Amino acid sequence: MYDFAAKLPSIIELIDIFLVAVVLYWVMRLVRNTRAERMLWGLAVIVLVYFISDRVHLYTFHWILNKFLASIVLLVIVVFQKDIRKALGEMGRPFIGRKNIETGFLEEVSKGVTAMSIGRIGGLIVIERGIDLLDFVDTGVDIDGEVSKELLLTIFNPSSPMHDGAVIIRAGRVARAGSILPLTSRELTKSMGTRHRAAIGLSEETDGVVIVVSEKTGEISVVVEETLEMGIEPAELLGRLRAVIDIDESASRGIFGRYRQ
Repeated sequence: MYDFAAKLPSIIELIDIFLVAVVLYWVMRLVRNTRAERMLWGLAVIVLVYFISDRVHLYTFHWILNKFLASIVLLVIVVFQKDIRKALGEMGRPFIGRKNIETGFLEEVSKGVTAMSIGRIGGLIVIERGIDLLDFVDTGVDIDGEVSKELLLTIFNPSSPMHDGAVIIRAGRVARAGSILPLTSRELTKSMGTRHRAAIGLSEETDGVVIVVSEKTGEISVVVEETLEMGIEPAELLGRLRAVIDIDESASRGIFGRYRQ
């Protein structure tokens, strides 16, 4: 007769190893290409040395590392709070998915940005995807208006009091205008202005798609996941936006969303 009780400890150990592997996999995915990646590798080396020092009876050195590791957790949370907040938002995506986005408004965005580019009108437009942008941007004027070329041109008209801020688009509507975005601390080239710095800064904290129009050159740029793509032609913009925004309804529902029907 099969003795399941005798095998139970081995099964629990396998489950334990599997869970640790899953956690490590998720952590590596979340910190990949972020400021925290190098620090995590350094921390892994320290942890390895910590266990080795215990095995070889380096008691004083082990005690020092023990005190260091006890305080490093708080230090990591303080220094990398932005990365952690973004990572936690990304972790929930496979379960709840991104919001289902009707993409008809992208044509109006493309038309508006093209007109702004031709007229050398500077602008900053953010399209929300999975992470709630209003958790990161609490400034600006609430609009809740339908996206249109005319509305975008009105907001970014140099005589408008909101033209220096960003337009936030969520669920296919202009939710807010004149918003001030967090600026990146990254070193940028002299050809990039405050709008580019703000676009990259927001992408460091959220998964939003940010469109930048330079008022000096009319050049169109798109920032997604901290990656800046400059010199996008107006004719290519609509296709580029459709490519980076998840329009596959079945993919965007997430695990829970699939069973809501």
